[in-house]
Amino acid sequence: MPLVRIDVTENRRTPEQLRALADVVQDVMLDTFAAPPRDRYQIITEHRPGQIIAEDTGLGLTRTDDLVVVQVVQQGRSEAQKQAMYRALADRLEQRTGLDPQDLIVSVTENTREDWSFGRGVAQFLTGEL
Repeated sequence: MPLVRIDVTENRRTPEQLRALADVVQDVMLDTFAAPPRDRYQIITEHRPGQIIAEDTGLGLTRTDDLVVVQVVQQGRSEAQKQAMYRALADRLEQRTGLDPQDLIVSVTENTREDWSFGRGVAQFLTGEL
């Protein structure tokens, strides 16, 4: 069950374009992370221009205001799954939204079953509800 945060610069995309971006990310979660179909947890945050600062880390990348930062909190994915997710995000976002792969930053954080509550103050993975 990935929790995905998507950070973008405000006023660069319409609500429909933001939804398309989120839909691509969800498709990749289903295909590369084996997320269940109705397991969709995404937070899209728009930041004022200048509030996302992302240099190229010496890789020679050219960033624009179209930058998208995707943060994925998940449990139990392999290195191969993570690498497949990075590649699929870059490829599909370019194909379906026109995002230049240089304008994509992805970070994956791992947690464990006890780190989740989906409501009612209960750790559903631990109680066996999930």
